[in-house]
Amino acid sequence: MTAVRRATSATFIAFGASGLAFASLFARIPQIRDQLHLDPAGLGLTLLSGSAGSVLALILSGPVVARFGSRRVVQVSAVLFAVGLATAAFGALVGVPPVVAGLFVLGVGTGAWDVAMNLQGTTVERHLDRTIMSRLHAGFSVGTVVGALVGAAMVALKVPVAVHLTAIAVLVATVVPGYARRFLPDRAEPGAPAARTGFGAWREPRTILIGLFVLAFTLAEGAGNDWIVIASVDGHQAAPAIGTLAFAAFLTAMTIGRWCGPWLLHRYGKVPVLRALAVTGLAGTALFVFAPVLPLALAGALLWGLGAALGFPVGMSAAAEDPDRAAGRVSVVATIGYCAFLAGPPLLGLLGDQITVLRALMAVAVLFGFAALLTGVSLGGRATATDVPPDGSTDADGHGAETSAPRAVDRA
Repeated sequence: MTAVRRATSATFIAFGASGLAFASLFARIPQIRDQLHLDPAGLGLTLLSGSAGSVLALILSGPVVARFGSRRVVQVSAVLFAVGLATAAFGALVGVPPVVAGLFVLGVGTGAWDVAMNLQGTTVERHLDRTIMSRLHAGFSVGTVVGALVGAAMVALKVPVAVHLTAIAVLVATVVPGYARRFLPDRAEPGAPAARTGFGAWREPRTILIGLFVLAFTLAEGAGNDWIVIASVDGHQAAPAIGTLAFAAFLTAMTIGRWCGPWLLHRYGKVPVLRALAVTGLAGTALFVFAPVLPLALAGALLWGLGAALGFPVGMSAAAEDPDRAAGRVSVVATIGYCAFLAGPPLLGLLGDQITVLRALMAVAVLFGFAALLTGVSLGGRATATDVPPDGSTDADGHGAETSAPRAVDRA
């Protein structure tokens, strides 16, 4: 197996392990809520601590990844995630403060891990000379499906939350750092000045637009992760195990959409595909909320997951077109996108207190509509001279040096 193939497999495993750990936590949220006696607003504020840790890490991750490289950052971040997950799992037996602390540490690990593995994904794409980012994100989705199904089994078997999540933490801390050793070196050499790939990307209009596009899709995805189980149990009166299966249906649809993404994007172009998926997500969310019977709600969860499938990976690839500035731009786009995880849980929780969690999810349909409107202006073109940082670096045509990334998804 060549170094590129080994790195591709290792990156896929990093995405998959992240999804497994993520879904394992959220599959047990109803039990954690019950142990802590939280209402929807209290649960949303508790989840906010993890989002805060993620956003902090995302803001700082551009310079950190540029300095230390994606390999080392993924290794350290996976261990941080595992420590936070185990702390939150055992903290639920004690009270809210240790859960908040554990989720914050977990969030820090998640944010840095996410940027670093996405950066490695763009490195692998360049070496393969073809687009595979959505399939790497399909790896994340495969992990979430496995995590959700295992979570449903753990709920049905009445396995304690602490035992289940600690086992997942040990798996993450041992498997991910080992596979990350196979990562390829990043294009920017570790130790390069942080300003080159760091905070200057915040001044680039196209990068900000891509970030807003990702924000809409990420909030729609995050709302599904956070609230589908709760909305199914409380709103549709489903049994807890059935509620977790609704979550699995949502994640399965995302996995299928991401695996088929490269073919769809190459054949039809990214703008038409992303617009169609946004409309699909809007319809699916509305069906999930207003379905008169549980099978229709499950169908709505499937359409919701399909609609949310490609927004994040396509946004990451668009941000990383220039390998020399990829770390900073991916960090900016991921930071803006992950603001959804910061704002989404408390806002939907507060809204759920007023109109029920199920009805509050109609806000997701509005987000899908916003994403459909924003798709053309964020993804319809390439970076221009107005997007070049103040150092004035350009290619021979006077535009940002963004010619090395695969172009398979650039048809509009």
